[in-house]
Amino acid sequence: MSFLIIKILTIFPEMFLGPFQSSILKRAQERGFFQIEIIDLREFSEDKHRKVDDYPYGGGAGMVMKPEPFFRCLDKVKTSPFSRTILLTPRGETFTQTKAQDFAKEPELVFICGHYEGIDERVRHLATDEISIGDFILTGGEIAAIAIVDCVVRLLPGVVGEEGSLQEESFSFGLLEYPQYTRPRVYQQWEVPEILLSGNHQAISRWRRAQAVKRTFLCRPDLLQNVKWNDEDRKAVDEIFHSQEIDRES
Repeated sequence: MSFLIIKILTIFPEMFLGPFQSSILKRAQERGFFQIEIIDLREFSEDKHRKVDDYPYGGGAGMVMKPEPFFRCLDKVKTSPFSRTILLTPRGETFTQTKAQDFAKEPELVFICGHYEGIDERVRHLATDEISIGDFILTGGEIAAIAIVDCVVRLLPGVVGEEGSLQEESFSFGLLEYPQYTRPRVYQQWEVPEILLSGNHQAISRWRRAQAVKRTFLCRPDLLQNVKWNDEDRKAVDEIFHSQEIDRES
């Protein structure tokens, strides 16, 4: 019998109290098909107020989740060297039935749920997978995690037999978001791009737009067909074609 360990990193653990305690997911846990652990990311903050976010470098609305709690948490909670660590993000690969079947074969899945304006870009280095459930906006990654867990658990042999069926998502259009950074300025070997520290808001705006175009072109080119292009966008795409090495981390 397949047994799957699932761990979810979140700052809102109460959001998971209902969905995993009813219906098929409840029965599957009781019958020993999978085990789930909801981990409060605030427990890994070293701030006395358990703060896990900060203002974004370069300015802008909202707050960005800090990298340190994620790194500390993953270092402690992962129990298998073969774990799949899934970052839930709009820029990720679209979740499909094929991907669910892939996840259902793993011994451990760890989900990273973002919130607020986003997660510090350096958290990407923790992930083995970046996943989106569709081109729409949620308040955080928790609902996406619930949807994926539900889909994957139903594929475990013996959970629902031949009865399981799933719907595929439809999409809207737009650019993916540019990279976000917050304090600290340097974390491990990764540094915040100098342009975000310049105070030149016009330059920052151009950089962000260019990064959004590049990221969308590289990760989700299908979204570009309805984008209204400007001269700066064309320059960004030209850089991709003429660069000998594409910097995916910039």
